[in-house]
Amino acid sequence: MMPVVSVTPAAAGLIRSLRERHGPLMFHQSGGCCDGSAPMCFPVGEFRTGGSDVRLAALEIEGVPEPVEFWMSASQWELWKHTTLTVDVVPGRGSGFSLEAPEGVRFLIRSRLAD
Repeated sequence: MMPVVSVTPAAAGLIRSLRERHGPLMFHQSGGCCDGSAPMCFPVGEFRTGGSDVRLAALEIEGVPEPVEFWMSASQWELWKHTTLTVDVVPGRGSGFSLEAPEGVRFLIRSRLAD
């Protein structure tokens, strides 16, 4: 069975680079609109999760010493629970607070129906 969340090689490279500069990282995906629906990358401890969030994965990324947790709002997961998610990176700057914003790229979720 495929993992619920995976990362592309390009996203893994960016995560390694961000980890070197910012320390341990985590992702959160909300159910908001626009950039609020993009996966946001934060230093661990700078985004507080709560009872309305679900931890979907602890991503093992080569070259990153600790797992990178991926969280999603429970209401968003209810809509996406039949999918597998892939974190990718594309050119363009998002307008959120995600760590990659100054790099001229943004994280993006690609989803497909689970097998």
